[in-house]
Amino acid sequence: MASLQDITVSAAINLLSAFAFLVAFAILRLQPINDRVYFPKWYRKGIRSSPRRSGAFVTKFVNLDWRTYIKFLNWMPAALRMPEPELIDHAGLDSVVYIRIYLLGLKLFVPLAVLAFGVLVPVNWTGGTLEHIKNLTFSDIDKLSISNVSEGSKRFWAHITMSYVFTFWAFFVLYTEYRTVAAMRLRFLASESRRPDQFTVIVRNVPPDPDETVSEHVEHFFSVNHPDYYLTHQVVYNANTLAKLVDKKKSLQNWYTYYSNKYEKTLQRPNTKSGFCGLIGATVDALDYYSSEIEKLSEIEAAEREKVMNDPKAVVPAAFVSFKSRWGAAVCAQTQLCRNPTIWLTEWAPQPRDVYWDNLAIPYFELTVRRLLMAVGLFFLIFFFMIPITFVQSLANIEGIEKVFPFLKPLIEMETIKSVIQGFLPGIALKIFLILLPTILMAMSKIEGFTSLSSLDRRSAGKYHLFILVNVFLGSIITGTALQQLKTFLDQSPTEIPKTIGVSIPMKATFFITYVMVDGWAGIAAEILRLVPLIMFHLKNAFLVKTEQDRDQAMDPGCWDFATSEPRIQFYILLGLVYSAVTPVLLPFIIIFFAFSYVVSRHQVINVYDQNYESGASFWPDVHRRLIISIIISQLLLIGLLSTKQIKQSTIALVPLPVLTFWFHRYCKGRFESAFVRFPLQEAMIKDTLERATEPNLNLKAYIQDAYIHPVFKGTDLERPQSVFEDENNPLVPTKRNSKQNSEAGSTTG
Repeated sequence: MASLQDITVSAAINLLSAFAFLVAFAILRLQPINDRVYFPKWYRKGIRSSPRRSGAFVTKFVNLDWRTYIKFLNWMPAALRMPEPELIDHAGLDSVVYIRIYLLGLKLFVPLAVLAFGVLVPVNWTGGTLEHIKNLTFSDIDKLSISNVSEGSKRFWAHITMSYVFTFWAFFVLYTEYRTVAAMRLRFLASESRRPDQFTVIVRNVPPDPDETVSEHVEHFFSVNHPDYYLTHQVVYNANTLAKLVDKKKSLQNWYTYYSNKYEKTLQRPNTKSGFCGLIGATVDALDYYSSEIEKLSEIEAAEREKVMNDPKAVVPAAFVSFKSRWGAAVCAQTQLCRNPTIWLTEWAPQPRDVYWDNLAIPYFELTVRRLLMAVGLFFLIFFFMIPITFVQSLANIEGIEKVFPFLKPLIEMETIKSVIQGFLPGIALKIFLILLPTILMAMSKIEGFTSLSSLDRRSAGKYHLFILVNVFLGSIITGTALQQLKTFLDQSPTEIPKTIGVSIPMKATFFITYVMVDGWAGIAAEILRLVPLIMFHLKNAFLVKTEQDRDQAMDPGCWDFATSEPRIQFYILLGLVYSAVTPVLLPFIIIFFAFSYVVSRHQVINVYDQNYESGASFWPDVHRRLIISIIISQLLLIGLLSTKQIKQSTIALVPLPVLTFWFHRYCKGRFESAFVRFPLQEAMIKDTLERATEPNLNLKAYIQDAYIHPVFKGTDLERPQSVFEDENNPLVPTKRNSKQNSEAGSTTG
């Protein structure tokens, strides 16, 4: 158990680490040679030019103006200066709403900390219970927790009362934020400029037709059932193999460019090995080898491209269908198209840059099987991952290390080393162990078959949140080995689980304090340093960059990783809610995390990150739902904890809280969620009317027709389906069916 001294040592280490990262960032960002690494967004917008284009030779690489180093922290007020409406125009609504999650954390926990330290900390400190228990090891931090209050004491009613206050304050903050974000989304959609996805829906599970191709069937169905608004469509091709060939060819071309640049600098023909990654195999001339490999691959690519374009089996039963108005697209996306609810499935099309093309070719039935298998796989991943996590946590303490490495006992028992291990090692060990997890969860989401990058992020975030909740939170607060934990849960009734966990919560406060400092303080400071993108940019600049265009492509602005970052924020909110009534001393550490992260995220969004998509903050209902889950968990665990303290009627007094929280969630869901899953027809009609008045001659078909072409086909002569409305006076719907079929028959074919 970490003492106050251990926490102080850990805080000092993490504060010094964070300060070192900030100083390094402040110095590196001022150097002209790093300008594209720390301000790539402005280069992408064409607003910023390289400071290396003018001045003396030395000043092209190093900033010699000493006055700029004095104000090395001026990036912080600059990050806070840009107003929110301007930030939305600059970075998009997704980025702004993501930043507001940090702001929500501050709104939530600053008042809670004031109340907790004003009411609960004095109640706990004056309890005086721990000092009178013999043979009990405790720290000064434990004196500030609920553990210092004797069993049966009426002091616990202060905790019960404050839990109601905390809950109602959380309701107020969450309701206000949900209302604000919903209003921001509606304003954003209303003011947004024209985009292809506003007029387009994606149609999946198109039923087979013996007389028509998929393209003809889609055209016929929508011409009959949406005659006034259907414009055109683009069928989906299974081009996954072709896409892999294109990516492989790009990789070979990059190597060819690398060796070409090397040859120009040295005037000596470079050599490489013909085997794996140039490491094994026969030694060959690099330029001749990669030139011949590119030529061979080009022939294979051309053959595969021809196969995809001409093979009917390469067309999957899905299509992007575009309409003449937003109103028509909204009606189609938000209604059932035929009596069979398993075919002609429609949803809003994602932005063209948001489409995850690899999953569009997956059949609908296969999607169901994939998601079932991944649900089972996630269960076993979460369940069995607790074993190595528990093993790592058992080693990340004095007793565990001495048991495994007894020869280190004299060194470990030194006071300074002991403080470092107990105050720093547990948090960093857990952080390192979870590095690969987001990649695994994202791969599982891709297997599930989601068709947009935004939906992949949201799905992966849900998995990661569940994993953190079960393994990191519950797995960390329950002591013992994984098998002992399993036996504990199997041998008791489900109603006893909150009680078992509740007893362990106060004892793990110090561990979570160290974790917040390692992951939240030093981790965020390391993120702003961008060490890996900095190194990669200079490597590319040294070996691959030949022109200014190459240098622009070498920039890696990155983006905020919703799938990883949002569950991490939720974890800190969960810790704050759980410990606000149990060990309030944790709250200041969490507040520092949210304040620092808010400033850093604003800076990154303004100067660095370039988002891959814009979903209009469609992820907020997921954020709100996970916040509600955290509130309910904190309430259940407090009920379990107080039920062990011999407080009569404590359970009865707290039972209404989860019920009220669930009712609050249902109310917010009914009140605001529709703004995130539907587009109001009134808003669609307003935008359509304004557009017709301001641009009466707009050729919408020309604007849309190339938007949803697979990237590997862009720039080729791929034959596209033509709209049936070339002559709008022609009332007939062309069809190749042998027998006369009405629209209903067409809609239920197959």
